[in-house]
Amino acid sequence: MRIIAGELKGRNFESVQGHRTHPMSEKIRGAVFNALGDIKGLTVLDAYAGTGALGFEALSRGASQVTMIDADQKAATQMIKNRELLQLSEEQASITRAFAHSWSRRHQNEAFDIVLLDPPYDAVSPKELLLLARHAKKGGVIVLSLPPSTGFVYAESKQELLLHKSYGDAELFIYRQL
Repeated sequence: MRIIAGELKGRNFESVQGHRTHPMSEKIRGAVFNALGDIKGLTVLDAYAGTGALGFEALSRGASQVTMIDADQKAATQMIKNRELLQLSEEQASITRAFAHSWSRRHQNEAFDIVLLDPPYDAVSPKELLLLARHAKKGGVIVLSLPPSTGFVYAESKQELLLHKSYGDAELFIYRQL
């Protein structure tokens, strides 16, 4: 895997071999960050970090701090190795091994400028996606990547849909927290 833009552009990092994560393609990652625009100085939550690709890309593009969470031990261990490989500090890239819903319940008051939600496609939980939305600051952005035709949408009373795009094997939604 590689960073596609920003300060770390072109730098490679490793994915967990034979793992069930579905790393977001460079095309979709590029679309996400192009839609987000300038993220310099912003804070980011990557609740299903997997390989860490989204979080590392955010840091490369100027995010001040990224909190990356994944329940899988191998994924968390590999993200820590990748953080070292990319010469990022623990303050920049906080990595926690936990289930997203458990982390959310323990950190109810933590809020971020950007919340990235790319859950395992075989375990999409609408209830959990609703729970995690609370971590976006008012005016913040929620990026959601789902398998096609899940039918999941956030309530218009709490989130405003900014972008919806299909990429064959994935649907991308970007919301603003109201």
